[in-house]
Amino acid sequence: MTYKPVYPDGAFGEYVFTADKKRLDLEYLYHLLCVPSRYSSGLPPERFPPIIENSLCFSVFYQGKQVGFSRVISDQSEFASLWDVFIDDEHRAKGVGKALLRYIFDHYQLRGIFRWFLMTEDAHGLYQKFDFKTEIYNPYIMMKVNVV
Repeated sequence: MTYKPVYPDGAFGEYVFTADKKRLDLEYLYHLLCVPSRYSSGLPPERFPPIIENSLCFSVFYQGKQVGFSRVISDQSEFASLWDVFIDDEHRAKGVGKALLRYIFDHYQLRGIFRWFLMTEDAHGLYQKFDFKTEIYNPYIMMKVNVV
């Protein structure tokens, strides 16, 4: 029998971070990931459940309402890919995104990952604070390599 420890909730001021998928607001996430908007090109609804099931999911709550999200796909050793980092507009520029990333990178299954990958159109400055570098061949791609 294997035992995976529960990753404790985190806090940043009045914001609560959790990796507990049971607390996800699936309606919020469906609209975030599947409905075309300025943040999403729209994902077919039938592809939504596997995204949640096959990712480590991280949520941000403010006064009991989900206001942020991110997910990680990883082999938990060599590679991790950071996706869908999102903080609602009214909660941005308050340090919540940085606190969410710290919470994610501190997760016991993600500590020591050798190579991190992400794609972004406009948040390069945020990720650079966590040692991500822009790939020369594609400015939307950023990578971080941890040397032990």
